[in-house]
Amino acid sequence: MGDGANVVLQTAVDTFSKLVADRPGVLLAAVLAFVAVAWSVSWRWTRTVVTIAHEGGHAFVAVLAGRGLTGIRLHPDTSGLTVSTGARRGPGLVFTFLGGYPAPSLLGLGGALLVASDRASLMLWIALGLLAATLIHVRNFYGAVAVLATGALVAVVAGWGEPRLQDGFAAALCWFLLFGGLRAVRELQRGRRRGLHDSSDADMLGRLTHVPGGMWAGLFWLLAGVAVITAVWVLLF
Repeated sequence: MGDGANVVLQTAVDTFSKLVADRPGVLLAAVLAFVAVAWSVSWRWTRTVVTIAHEGGHAFVAVLAGRGLTGIRLHPDTSGLTVSTGARRGPGLVFTFLGGYPAPSLLGLGGALLVASDRASLMLWIALGLLAATLIHVRNFYGAVAVLATGALVAVVAGWGEPRLQDGFAAALCWFLLFGGLRAVRELQRGRRRGLHDSSDADMLGRLTHVPGGMWAGLFWLLAGVAVITAVWVLLF
């Protein structure tokens, strides 16, 4: 190994050692969130949290676009559906379909900015408010239970958790949404290759805009990847 490679390796080791010393809680939260997303067993149980964020993104953009929000449904297989009323074509519907996949990543990044500025408690209360707003529009029993359970956990930590617990939990939630946003896009693309998601957000956007669905999926990848990279910089450096 040459001198240049040795220098690079030593720099990487020194940087990692400094991160472990300066940001142990954030690193541990990232590891736990990564395991929760990467391990299929835990992902089956926790993916609904990403679905809540996804459907909430559709609902929020639909309201901003002036569409009528009929309701949100969450299903035990971790899929979801947001129904809105309004024009069957046009920018409002395009933005509504566009709002789903980026939502978990953008929420994770926004939370990361708050955690990095020592406002983890505020981030948790904002998350609780968003969950409450989502619950109002949920129209099935399983969906209501899923949102209530998620909200109850966040409320317990926000209301009674010690500051260190709040910091760690908030960081873990941010990482989970960021990594979960990436995996959700990966699953979208895998399903599209197998022909299983001909009604996916990307394909619906393709029909509405005449831009290939693969390009919309690529945009989802880009947004999710940029969010993760930005959060790494914000939380660790």
